[in-house]
Amino acid sequence: MSATGIGVAVKRKEDFRFLTGRGNYTDDINQPGQTYAYILRSPHAHAKINGINTDAAKAAKGVLAVFTGEDMAGVGGIPCGWGVNNKDGSPMNEPPHPALAIGKVRHVGDQVAVVIAESYAKAKDAAELIEVDYTELPAVAHMEAALADGAPLVHDDAAPGNLCYDWELGDEAEVDAEFKNAAHVVSIDLTNNRLVPNAMEPRAAIGDYNKGTGEYTLYTTSQNPHVIRLLMGAFVLQIPEHKLRVVAPDVGGGFGSKIYHYAEEAIVTWAAGKVRRPIKWVAERSESFLSDAHGRDHISHADLAIDADGKFLGLKVYTKANMGAYLSTFSTCVPTYLYATLLAGVYTTPKIYANVKAIFTNTVPVDAYRGAGRPEATYLLERLVSKAARQLGMDQVDIRRKNFIPADAFPYQTPVALQYDSGDYEATLKKAMELADWNGFPARKAEAAGRGKLRGIGISTYLEACGIAPSAVVGSLGARAGLFESANVRVHPTGSVTIYTGSHSHGQGHETTFAQLVSETLGIPIDNVTIDHGDTNRIAFGMGTYGSRSLAVGGEAIMKALGKVVDKASKIAAHLMEASPEDVEFKDGKFTVAGTDKEVDFGTVALTAYVPHNYPHETLEPGLEENAFYDPMNFTYPGGCHICEVEIDPDTGVTQVVNMTAVDDVGRVINPMIVEGQIHGGLAQGIGQALLESCEYDESGQLISGSYMDYCMPRADNFPGFQATTESTLCAHNSLGVKGCGEVGAIGSPPAVINAVLDALADRGVEDISMPATPQKIWQAIQSASVPAAAE
Repeated sequence: MSATGIGVAVKRKEDFRFLTGRGNYTDDINQPGQTYAYILRSPHAHAKINGINTDAAKAAKGVLAVFTGEDMAGVGGIPCGWGVNNKDGSPMNEPPHPALAIGKVRHVGDQVAVVIAESYAKAKDAAELIEVDYTELPAVAHMEAALADGAPLVHDDAAPGNLCYDWELGDEAEVDAEFKNAAHVVSIDLTNNRLVPNAMEPRAAIGDYNKGTGEYTLYTTSQNPHVIRLLMGAFVLQIPEHKLRVVAPDVGGGFGSKIYHYAEEAIVTWAAGKVRRPIKWVAERSESFLSDAHGRDHISHADLAIDADGKFLGLKVYTKANMGAYLSTFSTCVPTYLYATLLAGVYTTPKIYANVKAIFTNTVPVDAYRGAGRPEATYLLERLVSKAARQLGMDQVDIRRKNFIPADAFPYQTPVALQYDSGDYEATLKKAMELADWNGFPARKAEAAGRGKLRGIGISTYLEACGIAPSAVVGSLGARAGLFESANVRVHPTGSVTIYTGSHSHGQGHETTFAQLVSETLGIPIDNVTIDHGDTNRIAFGMGTYGSRSLAVGGEAIMKALGKVVDKASKIAAHLMEASPEDVEFKDGKFTVAGTDKEVDFGTVALTAYVPHNYPHETLEPGLEENAFYDPMNFTYPGGCHICEVEIDPDTGVTQVVNMTAVDDVGRVINPMIVEGQIHGGLAQGIGQALLESCEYDESGQLISGSYMDYCMPRADNFPGFQATTESTLCAHNSLGVKGCGEVGAIGSPPAVINAVLDALADRGVEDISMPATPQKIWQAIQSASVPAAAE
């Protein structure tokens, strides 16, 4: 093993510049002659625009231009990147999404006008002078209201009603047949609460136009700049891709919310072409609540059929998924192909049926948020399994073990399309129980009771699909882009290496992890490796970072390109050592000839490639640089077991997470420190959803949790010291054996937390509680429960 290669906890290379204030984020970029944009947003959830008077704003000091939807009428709308068909085969309802509202606004925060001025303050002041004549219309903020007979239509030309699609997976009749043979049927109704992403860096965009070349440049806080270029160039601005450069510099977190093509990116880029000067827009935090795509927001009913021995026979799931007012880039696939296909989980349930209704409401669009469909599926399944154990009088662990997919059953074909390649769910369960001291819980519960506290323990055994691909499969399911990844490996004459990758880092540590792959493969120091990403003019093409795909897809592309480099370098080395290429071996940065003491180091070969005085010109071109694309044959399938232990004060409802154990199978671990950090971050977000966070709208469509005064973000004192480790099986279809770690913490933890809360409240007669399990909600549940405190 190289000292900086695979499996080593190398400190992150990128952290020095971040910790010393030398990062280069979008708002750090300032162009000569730069102007500033302020976007006027709708105060209404639903209203007709009768007219917009911009005269006073245009006349304000320092204002260059004011644009409305009518000015952008010739520009294409913001596209959706994934088509989903109804269960009858007809296409989904896909209404237009103008960058600036035309004729009507459909959610609080909808873009109405943009002011371009010499400073942000002047633009913001001028926006107050714009007069918009609205006729307020009835709004539907919640899914039940949106589907009701006679409900106001979010889109007038959208039919039927506010339904985007009615989709199904599986054969309902076949599943019903299993239910007829069931000894028990367990049902559950769940809400997966809406969340606001809240990345540390708010979104920002700078549009620029070169009137000499006719080229546009967009600097943006994006997780996938090539996808933004593709969508905005082809569908919105309708210009050739080579006339549009998209640069995503350092990005301060995304969690999925920076995958999508947003209206603000199109607005500033288009407007820069009109005013012939660069335009910067940076969201205020309160603006982010109104404009960043939200996450989750499902309402589900599920039924589980179980035989007399506790084996699962069939599962039926009916879910309503909120789309918000418009279709965001990947919104349509989240509650379908990233959700229903995961409903088998880690279990051998033979028959599964899922029906998903996607619904338009007068709210901010909803799209992928850390885990994207996988947390929603896991929460439903693990809450249902725990309820089944209680209802049948079975042990929480035993019911899971009885239904696990055995370790020797892989590859395993599920009834919901996916085929798992590897896993050992018993191993992760066993290790988690040991670390959490599962058997010692009764003593801890008794000790807590002596202090007047309610103590509970909850478990979640989960699986996810990530490494999002392959292109042929997702294309057949409605994806409107490929999901491969690309890499370019450029070896310099001195032997140092630059990697150009289509993956994008926004906190994952690519500059370290990818460099470790190079260090391991080429035997060079990690400091001799540079990772370059985020600029469509420098990277051949790439699909970006989301769905825990960086290593499983982007890393594999790098490995393919490195393999080509080693192959060519071996031929150069063979020439230098006067040997046959078939006899050359490469290890630890040295080329040797088998059975001899001849050797040449990688640096010498690199220099020879660029100074080819002694070189096999007949068979090789000079230089040492290779490209590769990688399109995987399957998803990867991380899994694991999370165990949560909580204490609840019954007098106040305050819950303290006293222990959180996570044992995850993420495949081969490239950097243990980075993997642990990723899991910690996911656990924080999962616990936040379970206990604290909820995005709330009132009946009129007003956002009532639009700041940190009302939207409760988790803090350090909400968490214990996490016990996070790995127990891995290798992915069977990529050379690295990696699966992915970026989302596992947010997937397995919410049901473990709520199961622990319900375990603590069981003696008080509380059978159900929804996320977030706030102190008020828990206190109210205790007060209204059937078992008084004296009965303990």
